[in-house]
Amino acid sequence: MQFALKGPPAFGLRLQKEQAMLKLIEGSYASFFPKEMDAMFRNRAETFSERLGWEVVVKNGYERDSFDDANPLYLVSVDPDTEEYWGSLRLLPTTGPNMLRDVFPQLLDGDTIESATIWECSRICAIAAPGKPERNGSGVNYVLNELILGIGEVAVSAGLTQIAAVFDARIFRILKAAGCNPQIIGTPQSIDQVMCYAGLFDTGEGPLKAFRAATGIDDSVLAPGAKEIAFA
Repeated sequence: MQFALKGPPAFGLRLQKEQAMLKLIEGSYASFFPKEMDAMFRNRAETFSERLGWEVVVKNGYERDSFDDANPLYLVSVDPDTEEYWGSLRLLPTTGPNMLRDVFPQLLDGDTIESATIWECSRICAIAAPGKPERNGSGVNYVLNELILGIGEVAVSAGLTQIAAVFDARIFRILKAAGCNPQIIGTPQSIDQVMCYAGLFDTGEGPLKAFRAATGIDDSVLAPGAKEIAFA
């Protein structure tokens, strides 16, 4: 995946006081943002290894895998005043290395998902931090709502038709509360004693409007200039 940019692609938008700030960071420029990357990989280790007990590799406090070497696009939520890390996720095109194809193909029942207009979302997580906005009316963490809405905005900007993801029952509940209505593909299976699903989420202006209604976030969470990125 390549982005037509002239400099390190991180965008931050200062929103209302009660809202967070979302950055987009291209993987090939991650070294320009050591603070954000350090916090993200540590949060992933704490979330997926320590708290959820997933069988992931943690080294020197980081949960980092081979897909982080495939130039993903990271969405990173930070405090609007201090820019301290609050949460993140990872996006990858399904035309290249991705977890659904390379790690969880058993969920697809022999089918494949590979399209330039379908990207995969993975490693969504958030920390507990003072000053974070409260949960919304549906009980979903504000930062997770913001990240999900950010996926929708990126998808519209990039001309994507769908987002693919592997998720467990916990995330499934969060997604539905945030207005996402995934099409379950293949057969859900228990992996490491966790029920896992593969799903496709439609994108576009219609689903984006539904996300906004469900999350209660009316304004864009992407910075000025983000929509000018040329996705290839």
